[in-house]
Amino acid sequence: MKELNIPYRFDPRDYQYTVLKHLDLGFKRAVLCWHRRSGKDLTIFNWVIKKLLSEVCTCFYILPTYSQAKKVIWDSITIEGFRFFDYIPDEIVLSKNKQELKINLVNGSTLQLIGSDNIDSLVGTNPKIIVFSEYAIQSPAAWDYLRPILDVNKGYAIFISTPRGKNHFYDLLTMARANKDKWFSEVLTIKDTGVLNEDDMEQAKKEGMSDELIAQEFYCSFSRGVEGSYYGKLVEKAREEGRICKVPYDTRSLVHTAWDVGYGDSTSIVFWQDCGGECRIIDFYENQGEGIAHYIKQIKDRPYVYGTHYLPHDAGSGSIQTGRTLQDIALEIGLNTTILAREIDIQVGIEAVRNLINVAFIDDKKCNHLLKCLENYHKKFNEKTNSYSDTPVHDWTSHAADCARYMANARIQYGRGPGSMTPEKLMEIKARAGFGAKPRGYNGPQQPFLGR
Repeated sequence: MKELNIPYRFDPRDYQYTVLKHLDLGFKRAVLCWHRRSGKDLTIFNWVIKKLLSEVCTCFYILPTYSQAKKVIWDSITIEGFRFFDYIPDEIVLSKNKQELKINLVNGSTLQLIGSDNIDSLVGTNPKIIVFSEYAIQSPAAWDYLRPILDVNKGYAIFISTPRGKNHFYDLLTMARANKDKWFSEVLTIKDTGVLNEDDMEQAKKEGMSDELIAQEFYCSFSRGVEGSYYGKLVEKAREEGRICKVPYDTRSLVHTAWDVGYGDSTSIVFWQDCGGECRIIDFYENQGEGIAHYIKQIKDRPYVYGTHYLPHDAGSGSIQTGRTLQDIALEIGLNTTILAREIDIQVGIEAVRNLINVAFIDDKKCNHLLKCLENYHKKFNEKTNSYSDTPVHDWTSHAADCARYMANARIQYGRGPGSMTPEKLMEIKARAGFGAKPRGYNGPQQPFLGR
């Protein structure tokens, strides 16, 4: 074999050397918040190839979905005119599998591209390197799932992204900055790299890019919410008003739950109380890959006295392995359940959640994942029309957001307090959604909570 120089065809820019140096010095964790078009994926990809040649191991290069992994890494072309895999010399490639997005090297190492929406497929694997690309729009559950593997084999975890509001990527970066002895972290804007300049930004504005989006993508600003977010600004408003805080369980009031049931997917449960006209969201739970018995145990293990458990419309007809419905199983163990009417228009439910967030008190600790999901639940963007559709993106935020919507619908259908809606608005929403005109009254304890 002829002598090869690795990295191959890759000449790092000045600002790209810092992270490469720290990884070579032994840092096992890195968080890169680099601006758009800074070459963050290409930089880390080339380091990965060098590492795979230095020792026999497996790298999972993870993007939000399989299609994004294929588009961003497998099929994309860099500004230099190369595909990503052109940076791997043919002499060291044993085989390529386009269907599995996998490359096997001659020394026994493997590089595989994966979508974090299919993280269950990694059961039993043992990667030594995991790269999370566009981590801000991935499910944080993927890292929670894979972290124990790297803790055992002393492997590498690298997170690269541009901001998407103050979500889990922001939290991770904040944590990394506070743990400089074990985590390398870096924020690079166009002022740091010189790749783009102010003239480029002016041109972007002329082409219709907003100041807020430019601040996010090129100046790494976390102050802007997710583009097209349904609830981001309302969650921010709730924080400013002090309604996202410690919300204790009131033993004088019943706890109600709303479920989003994922058959073979994530299942989410939100817990709330109605007290003195206030809606208090006190708890939240989500998991995936578990049977219904797991979620029933979560309900029973909590110290709450329950009212009604609201289930989605298909919980009374869909079967759970044995042929019994979710409602059948719940009734067998004494849970009082109600099947919600099927939604006619999802936008009605979204409007109900907006009204709810406007007035609800939400526990900041127990409902942290729910809040992150609500902040990041967003509309689909149509690149052809350069506009947002009315259809939500189905991703890691969907189950929690759907769960919140079922909760809002339950409160409308069964008169558990419509939040800030006027009686006229309530009647309008109920009529549009087909819920009927006469809500059942709720005579629960009237114990006001001021959230202070």
